[in-house]
Amino acid sequence: LRAGLPAVIDADALNMLSARTELQRLVARGSILTPHLGELRRLAGNWASEDEKIEKTRDLASRLGCCVVVKGAHTMVCSSDGRCFFNSSGNPGMAKGGSGDVLTGFLTGLLARGYEPLAAAILGVYLHGRAGDKAADYYGQEAMNAGDLIDFLSEAQQEILGRDNG
Repeated sequence: LRAGLPAVIDADALNMLSARTELQRLVARGSILTPHLGELRRLAGNWASEDEKIEKTRDLASRLGCCVVVKGAHTMVCSSDGRCFFNSSGNPGMAKGGSGDVLTGFLTGLLARGYEPLAAAILGVYLHGRAGDKAADYYGQEAMNAGDLIDFLSEAQQEILGRDNG
């Protein structure tokens, strides 16, 4: 955090930011946070409705100057200016250990390649979901695993970009 560079922040790093809120000021603008619902509750507080959850996510993104990717069915990407996008790709077979790690790594790669944070978040979430859809088509939702997502990311990327990305 002290490097001041945009980063993708996930898992225990999110828990650390929840437990030691003074560290939140060190999160670089343009970072991407990727909480699941439990991590979001610890960061933003409880909510009583979907509308309140969205508002709390917007507030968190604005306060930190980051994109917040709330993982789950129809993953939500909130920009620091309050815009929210809901993903249409992916399936329940992705709700397995390691799937979020694949997303974190992919988002980090997109940031490192120079994508703007919001573009990286939207594109990364969508392609991650498409890779999940392809893995489910090939293996079935019950049999697929996080490693299968990696195997299908290139195919998903080629599908959307219409070219060889090797």
